Amino acid sequence: MLFNYFKIAFRNVRNSKVYSAINIFGLALGLATCLMIILYIADEWQVDKHHADSDRLFRVSLATQSERWSSLAGPVASSLKQDFPEIEVSTRILKFSGFEEVLLKYGEGSSKKEFFEQNAYYADSTIFDVFNYDFKFGLANAALNRPNTVVLSEKVADKIFGNENPVGKVVKIGLAFGTFDYSITGVFRDNNKSHINAHLLLSMQNSDIGGWITEQRNWAANNIFHTYIKLLPGANAKSLEAKLPEFLARRGGNDLKAMGISKSLFLQPVPDIYLKSNIGNELSPNGSITYLYIFGSIGIFILLIACINFMNLSTARSEKRAREVGIRKVMGAYRESLVFQFLGESMIMSVLALLVALGITVSLLPALNHLIGKQLQLLNDPFLLLWMAGVTLLTGLFAGLYPAFYLSSFRPVTVLKGKVMSSLAAIALRKGLVVFQFTISIILILGAVVAWQQLSFIQNQNLGFDKGQKLIIPLKSTKTSANYSVLRNELLRNPRVLSVTSGSVHPGVETMEDLLFYKENQTVQQAVDIHFATVETEYIETLGFTMVAGRPFSKEFGADSSSIILNEAAVKKLGFDATTAIGKRLYYEFGNARRETQIVGVVKDFNFESLHTAIRPYALSTSITGKHQYLIADVRKGDYSKLVSDVEKLWLKIGSDTPFTYSFLDQDFQRRYEKDQRIADIISYFTVIAIIIACLGLFGLSTFSAAQRTREIGVRKVLGASVAEIAGMLSKEFLILILLAILIASPLAWFGMHRWLQGFAYKIEIKWWVFALSGLLTIVVSILTVSWQSIKAALMDPVRSLRSN
Repeated sequence: MLFNYFKIAFRNVRNSKVYSAINIFGLALGLATCLMIILYIADEWQVDKHHADSDRLFRVSLATQSERWSSLAGPVASSLKQDFPEIEVSTRILKFSGFEEVLLKYGEGSSKKEFFEQNAYYADSTIFDVFNYDFKFGLANAALNRPNTVVLSEKVADKIFGNENPVGKVVKIGLAFGTFDYSITGVFRDNNKSHINAHLLLSMQNSDIGGWITEQRNWAANNIFHTYIKLLPGANAKSLEAKLPEFLARRGGNDLKAMGISKSLFLQPVPDIYLKSNIGNELSPNGSITYLYIFGSIGIFILLIACINFMNLSTARSEKRAREVGIRKVMGAYRESLVFQFLGESMIMSVLALLVALGITVSLLPALNHLIGKQLQLLNDPFLLLWMAGVTLLTGLFAGLYPAFYLSSFRPVTVLKGKVMSSLAAIALRKGLVVFQFTISIILILGAVVAWQQLSFIQNQNLGFDKGQKLIIPLKSTKTSANYSVLRNELLRNPRVLSVTSGSVHPGVETMEDLLFYKENQTVQQAVDIHFATVETEYIETLGFTMVAGRPFSKEFGADSSSIILNEAAVKKLGFDATTAIGKRLYYEFGNARRETQIVGVVKDFNFESLHTAIRPYALSTSITGKHQYLIADVRKGDYSKLVSDVEKLWLKIGSDTPFTYSFLDQDFQRRYEKDQRIADIISYFTVIAIIIACLGLFGLSTFSAAQRTREIGVRKVLGASVAEIAGMLSKEFLILILLAILIASPLAWFGMHRWLQGFAYKIEIKWWVFALSGLLTIVVSILTVSWQSIKAALMDPVRSLRSN
């Protein structure tokens, strides 16, 4: 009996090639989309899930009245371990300013290897007691116990040593404040994903900043230590979190009060950080649980659109199967057996669709990996394929359930007399499903249009300075920093170079340095937190900042070594206005001493990082910290490759001890929006797939509708109807459904995109024409889909149309 069902199912597939192709290809596209989304979600979901006892791992973060911050002051970690017996172990990771890249050197002469590497962090020796790293070489429990030791990732180790065991070898690590020898004590594999995307882990005890780290005893300053704890089995995290206010007040209350700061501590489960945390000073860019929900919903809706195609075409073609149902019932078939037969056909369609979907996925996966910057592989997780097989069977069951019960309900006496008529309920449901399909498609179109508008807005928005034609050269060693003046003077001899300056940071780089500034006759309790950059003269002119009041820094003013320039936000926060601020004195605590500075200028507000964050108080100084970390040159438009080649030759000529690297400021800023760009691209591709599947169903329905009304078309042509009138008549029904879908989709899309835009500090307004454009696009695509079949039916010879009936 089962074999007979399969045989009949395959016969029906063969005999209805057009409808079968539409169903199978539509389901295949839906399943392929789902499969790729599942691969992406599974990859994102795996982050930090590999740690043993991950449910006992937490990051301790802080909150102020204005922001939440992922790192703490130096002494917090050890004090937590001392004060709370439920904490098994604590550890710290230090993301130090200027650590965007470090220079690795090994060997001498022709065998010398040197290159810049990202994501280097200092870490306590207890880090491997908290987190699980799969060591290829060395022992985790002793890896960072000694001063000046380093653990490398497998990829970094391969660049230097290949497959050789490097444990015990010494590498030179070039930092902003010198070059230091570090002994390699381990190599960990890169086979697990973590929000701690470390390429190198350096011992917190060391000869470079180890002394400074040991001196960090203030609970209010230098909140740059990412602090993690592992609880004992059975310990309650909520109970511990409730004790943290008293702990902070007892341990750090005096320091906080002295600086006029109010803070609180809270716990973040480590497995939740990557997808659910988006607070200040994260170790690396995190993912977003919201986007996973969005992509998962898109996948489900696209699969639903494909299922609706199957349901609509199956019920629309009920007349073709009615006689078969009648005969089978007369021959003694029960309704249950007919239901199983039709469900079997649906399952076969789904399995065939899965095979096609696997082929589509294999073909598109390289393009998807390039788009999202991952290395997803279809066969990495066999459970994923089993899960996909389950989705396929559920898809077949869902898509075939209604048609199976609908077709099996026909009365044999009625259908054998040829009096099969679709019920009003069936027709209404079919139309409702078409409206649902296009509602989802229009929402995706609107979402893609708004996302692209927002990206265009943030990429072209005036940031408060000129980011075009700015060449950035990192000065990553003491020697290259000392050579700044020589390099600057040589560069200015090049006619393509307009001006040269330097700074501790440049726009596009996260600024971690801040100080508390307060006015005359005030105390530190009344201070304002202001981020700052230490810069060379001509920094403002080179980057094109706009002066609102006062003057920029100048070598003609010797007192500028103790001067400061503020942006409008800082001036406002301090209680000044731009004109009255000039000449005012400010005070700040630095190096255990009270320092004085004078405001000499005010610049127009600028976005130093990205448009995701609001403009905040900012200061420029010439003396607080080192100012020769990045060389910035304003250059003329033209042959950039020739200019870069000339600069590289000059770099080698002056004897720099680091490899030459460079970037352009506009490209650096563009990378700040790569994640948003990828999201917009993914939504656009999924939108196209949803439209294709929906139009496939519309094409099938229009084909069937035209076939059903063949005799009516013939009669109308005999009575003088034109081709345009007949095509319009056949298209009108579907056009009304599309218009209804536009009305439903527009408010839903506005609500969803309005919520998404709240993640940007600066955003577009959603204009009415976006809805009009998206609706018009949908109508045009739908009319093109339907009109081909409508015109074909209208051009049919009326004699043949009437004779065929």
